[in-house]
Amino acid sequence: MSSKAAAIFQSFWRRIVVAAAVIALFGGLGVVTSAGQAMPDGRPTPTGLDVPRWISLKSSHVRARQGPGLDYPIMWEYRAAGLPVQVIAETAEWRKICDPDGAVAWIHRTVSSGRRSVFNTTDQEVPIRSGRSDTASVRARLSPRALVSLDECEDGWCRVRARRLEGWVAQRSVFGTQERALCNANRPAGTGRS
Repeated sequence: MSSKAAAIFQSFWRRIVVAAAVIALFGGLGVVTSAGQAMPDGRPTPTGLDVPRWISLKSSHVRARQGPGLDYPIMWEYRAAGLPVQVIAETAEWRKICDPDGAVAWIHRTVSSGRRSVFNTTDQEVPIRSGRSDTASVRARLSPRALVSLDECEDGWCRVRARRLEGWVAQRSVFGTQERALCNANRPAGTGRS
């Protein structure tokens, strides 16, 4: 074999070794990063994101469908932009959600946002405090059936904001922060908890 042919042969094998190393590296990372991002039935999520997870509605006109597709009937329409909903299952294009009333529906991915918010589902005002303590001063009150933007949660408290106001609410007092699935992903879309 000529020296030129030997150099081409070595270069070829070097590229194969490098390509195999890159595939092994990224393939290994894919396995590591996808651990825990599974649907309730154990299949990996199409988005690679955790289920359950929180999203919010982008628009004040979001159609709730009976299944993941335009051919499924519309059951109702959400009229609350920013409403937090919990993704309990998904396809590449559709999200099966649990809403504040415990109803399950399918919405298209384009009508949802990764921006977080919280919702007061009770008929009582929720105090927004200056710090992470029940004894911190009250800056404002979150009215019943009202929303505010969510920044972060830590140690049972969530930092929220509305325009120029920032403060903390007890995590247990608002909808949109729970870590466990609030609705059964196997339940068909429709109204009510079960």
